[in-house]
Amino acid sequence: MDAFTPQQTMELLSRVGQKKSKMRLDKLWWNSFLAGPLLGFGLVHFKRHAYLHKRCGLKDIAISWVMSFFGNLAGMLFFMAIIVGYGGVFSAGAYKEEAIKFAVAKAVTPHWHQIFLKAIGANWLVCLAVFMAASSREISSKILAIWWPIMCFVGLGLDHVIANMFLVPIGIFNGAPFGVGYYIWKSMIPALLGNTIGGGLFVGVVYWYLYMTGDEAVSPDFDKPNSLHGTESTADEMAGPNGDHKGYAEKAA
Repeated sequence: MDAFTPQQTMELLSRVGQKKSKMRLDKLWWNSFLAGPLLGFGLVHFKRHAYLHKRCGLKDIAISWVMSFFGNLAGMLFFMAIIVGYGGVFSAGAYKEEAIKFAVAKAVTPHWHQIFLKAIGANWLVCLAVFMAASSREISSKILAIWWPIMCFVGLGLDHVIANMFLVPIGIFNGAPFGVGYYIWKSMIPALLGNTIGGGLFVGVVYWYLYMTGDEAVSPDFDKPNSLHGTESTADEMAGPNGDHKGYAEKAA
């Protein structure tokens, strides 16, 4: 199979996380703003790989998280209100009624703890999809790797805080029987906390422990080209021009 090993994938994600955590704030804001409508999550779990590798500090992570979250929120609300809302996309009676029913089903019907638990599962699957895509080398493999976990997350009706930034506010926009404050407390907060645990703990921390500590703490080998192309070029592309190409073991030493 033409794919990176788990150790190599963790190294690549760590490099991406380092780059994202040190991105210029204006670029980080607009990157997150544009990612909102595309259901981006600001690559939050990448930053935890990077932190565990000691490539960025808590301050870098905190700034990056806050900018990513509110950038995602601003982008999603712009898409919801201006493009869909005032654009009249859901102006027909059936669409309007369904938007309201869906928002109620997301924010009113389930209990707080149920949204929290479903959010753990949601970002667990989303971050698994990103990990699998990062381990793939070709575009077709990346698309296939992303498809299955995301399809599972959507099919099960799990809660992702960024996705809900469209699904719930569009219901409020169309007359759902609750307000912004209720949405923040009942939907946004439990989904955010659950997503953080699902992606950060069950993917970021667990995979770091499995593949980058103890006997697994070796410098991933990107020097040997595979049958299609060199791995070094792929690592460079993922890390970007400012990526740190020192292996984990070398950094730890």
